[in-house]
Amino acid sequence: MSVRTGSDPHTGSSRTAWSPGTRRVDFGRRVLVLRRRRVAVRYEWRSVIVCSVLALAIVCMAVLALMTGSYRLGPGQVVSALTGGTTGLVHDIVVEWRLPRVLAALVFGAALGVSGAVFQSTLRNPLADPGIIGFSDGSYAGALIVLLLVNGTYWQLVGGALIGGIATAVAVYLLAYRRGVQGFRLIIVGLGISSMLGSLNIWLILKADLDQAMAAAAWRAGSLNGVSSAQVAFGGACIAMLLLLAAMSSRQMRQLELGDDAAAAQGVRVSTARLRLIVVGVALTATVTAASGPIAFISLVAPQIGRRLTRTAGITLAPAALVGALLCLAADYLAQHIAPTPLPVGIITVMLGGGYLGWLLIIEARRRL
Repeated sequence: MSVRTGSDPHTGSSRTAWSPGTRRVDFGRRVLVLRRRRVAVRYEWRSVIVCSVLALAIVCMAVLALMTGSYRLGPGQVVSALTGGTTGLVHDIVVEWRLPRVLAALVFGAALGVSGAVFQSTLRNPLADPGIIGFSDGSYAGALIVLLLVNGTYWQLVGGALIGGIATAVAVYLLAYRRGVQGFRLIIVGLGISSMLGSLNIWLILKADLDQAMAAAAWRAGSLNGVSSAQVAFGGACIAMLLLLAAMSSRQMRQLELGDDAAAAQGVRVSTARLRLIVVGVALTATVTAASGPIAFISLVAPQIGRRLTRTAGITLAPAALVGALLCLAADYLAQHIAPTPLPVGIITVMLGGGYLGWLLIIEARRRL
C-alpha cells in the first residue's frame, strides 16, 4: 500500500495518486487515498484533521466531566481510575457513578448526529430533523404508552419506543407517497403527524396518575439522570449495529443527494434505499428516546456544523457523529455544573438548538431572495 500527495504547480489544485505505475488523479482539493489490493478509500485531508480535532475535544471534555462534581478530582486520578491503577472511593466515583453518564452522552449524541445526517442527506433538506418530522414524538408516544399503561421495564420501553417510531415513519411515508416520496412533502406530512402525536402525548399525561405524569413530563425533557451501565451497554450495542448499517448505506445516501433521477441512473433503487435509511434513522432516534427521552435539536444541528467544519459537498456521517457526541456531552456538562440547579440535558440543547434553527431559517430565506 502506498500513498502520494502533492499539488499541481500550474493550477494550484491538490492531487493525490498511488505509486508506482498509476497516473495522478486531480480531485480538486487535497485528499488522502489508501489502497490495498483492489480496495481503495479516499479521505479528504480537511475531514481527517477536523475529525481528529473533534475526537481530541471529546476526550478532553470527557475527562473534564469525570473530574467535575461535588467531589472534585484531578486529571491524574481520573486516568488512574480508568486504567485500574486506583481503587476505593476514587474508582467508584469515576467508574461506577460518572463514567456511565459520560458514555451515555457520547453514544446517544453520536446516534442523534448520524440520525440527523441520514434524514438531511436522504431528504436533501437541512431542516429534516427526526424531531421536526415527528419520529421523535412517535417514539415518545410508544414509550409513553408502555410507561403509563403497562408500567413497563426499560426493555419494554425500548420496544415501545422502537415500535412507535417505526409506525410513525411508515404512516408518514405512506401519506407522503405519490409516485415516489419528495423530501418537502415528507416534511410537511411529518409536521402534521407530529402535531397530532404531541396532542396524544399531552392527553396521555393528563389521564395518568400524578406521580406517573410527573415522571413522564421530566423524561420528556430529555435527561441522562438515572442512566445505568446496563442501559448504556444495551443501547450502545444497538446503536453500534445501526451505525454500521448507516455506514454501509453511506454511498447510496450520497447518491440520493444528487436527486432521485440521478440516483436511479446510477443503479440505486430509490424507494428501497430511502426507506431503509429512514428505518435506520428512526431506530437510532428510538433507541436514544427509550433510554433518555427525546433530546432535541442535536440531530438538527450536528450534521450542519460538521458539514461546515469539513466544507464537504454533502453531509458525511463521521463528522456528524463526532459533533453530536461533543454537543451532547457539553450540553450535559452545562446542565449539571453551570446552571444554579441541575437541569435535564434537553433544556440546554433546546436553548442552543433553537437559536441555531432561527439562524438557519434566516440563511435559507436569504438564499431564496
